[in-house]
Amino acid sequence: MSNQKERATEYNKALELFIAYWGEMSSEWGINKTMSQIYALLFAEPEPLDTDTIMKKLGISRGNANMNVRNLMQWGIVHKVHLPGKRKDFYTSEKDLWTTAARIIGERQKREISPIQKTLSQCVEILEHGPEDSPEVQNFKQRLNSFADFLQLFNDFSEAVLPYISEKNVDQIKGIVEMAKMYQLQQEQELETTK
Repeated sequence: MSNQKERATEYNKALELFIAYWGEMSSEWGINKTMSQIYALLFAEPEPLDTDTIMKKLGISRGNANMNVRNLMQWGIVHKVHLPGKRKDFYTSEKDLWTTAARIIGERQKREISPIQKTLSQCVEILEHGPEDSPEVQNFKQRLNSFADFLQLFNDFSEAVLPYISEKNVDQIKGIVEMAKMYQLQQEQELETTK
């Protein structure tokens, strides 16, 4: 009996640490902490949970729980589950990390990269149609165009890699990583020889 209690205590400690860390880590990426904690809880739990259980385990309000579960469902990484004989809605997370990563990358592109690109284009357009063509304006326009080029490259890279993540092509992803490491090593060696 005490061995079973000890396992339950260790499980709860590990679960609390996982949820807390996931929430802190994701807030560093600009993702809502509570949303991330709900995902972490649903990912860790083997059985679907209802809103009341989510609220109780995370110490959050019903409104906060409902809003964040809805957002996670929009991202496609949490799913509503109907359990026979139960009137409540239950939720579970996408358990496949490859699918989750692909959906998060896709959502971040849609919600963050695209609006930034649009705003940069608008800024450049304003500068191009303005009467002033001073060095200050030219310099700013050049920086905006460089930023837009960088974002486009980042977006192109994400779109190129996303199918490999979605299809769980581990060997191809490892190949891309190895190629990047080899390139970085080559750059470091060239830098050393020029010193």
